[in-house]
Amino acid sequence: MKAIKLLVLPVLATALVMTGCASRKPAAEIQAGQNPSQAGTVNTEGLSEDAALNAQNLAGASSKGVTAANKAFLAKRVVHFDYDSSDLSNEDYQTLQAHAQFLMANANSKVALTGHTDERGTREYNIALGERRAKAVESFLITNGVAATQLEAVSYGKEMPINAGHDENAWKENRRVELNYEAVPPLLK
Repeated sequence: MKAIKLLVLPVLATALVMTGCASRKPAAEIQAGQNPSQAGTVNTEGLSEDAALNAQNLAGASSKGVTAANKAFLAKRVVHFDYDSSDLSNEDYQTLQAHAQFLMANANSKVALTGHTDERGTREYNIALGERRAKAVESFLITNGVAATQLEAVSYGKEMPINAGHDENAWKENRRVELNYEAVPPLLK
């Protein structure tokens, strides 16, 4: 009897998960012949108010807060760090200031700040260092007027290198924080 229970429980659990997934409403669809960059053209029928707002936000980017002067800085979505450091460099201040201005002008924009390290050091140490780096960027943005609710700091440590090499050039590329817009990214046309 015990063996049957052990066999049945995973099957039941899987069935429940699959049923829950199947009953979820699909993401909003863009109607044929419509321009996806226009938020008003998203079909949000049957979605909750929050889900509808998110679908509209994700359907198009915003040009609000994008100027000719900051367009090049907004295109840059990565800041780099020195070895074993979470200090922002002088070169990154303008980039982060441009993103701060955009985020303040677009309250529905949300950004995941993902901290990364090079391969040297233990996994635990690198997770902590990646978090310090992401938090340093988050702190700069909040200090410059961005709402904390628009930001999420996450650390991947050394788990997601952008360059798989094992030399100083690869390590330099991997020591970074990426700004990943999850809702309403800058429109840089």
